[in-house]
Amino acid sequence: MDVALVYDPQAKAFDLAIAEGDLAADSSLETAVLLSLYTDRRALDEDELPDGGTDRRGWWADAYGDRQIGSRLWLLSREKELDSVLRRAEEYASEALAWLTEDEIAASVEVEAIHLRRGVLQLIVRIQRGEGPALERRYDYVWGVTDGV
Repeated sequence: MDVALVYDPQAKAFDLAIAEGDLAADSSLETAVLLSLYTDRRALDEDELPDGGTDRRGWWADAYGDRQIGSRLWLLSREKELDSVLRRAEEYASEALAWLTEDEIAASVEVEAIHLRRGVLQLIVRIQRGEGPALERRYDYVWGVTDGV
């Protein structure tokens, strides 16, 4: 069980969910998926950084474990809206969610990336857990620069 996160569209940020004056709990996979997709994973040595800088980001505690947290979706922040970038988004999101199948929490995870509208990439995530219908959620990723199509 996780502490639930909610998205505040006015602030364009995530925050802790409060229920009846206390932190709300999340027994679904929603918070775990949000953290996996929207936390910045450390860039690989061969990754080109979007700002040309040297900050490879990542979570400090990754140095102490054998698994990295988050996604490399942040590397797409200055990319043009191309189909090849959608394929990279699918790769990065699948990489971020791989722990669900590795830890046998889910039988399978599928990710599809689409251009929702100018400047917005949408990830469609389907998670199959045992019998029954797959859990499907859509997550938007807003590009920092939208001058190229």
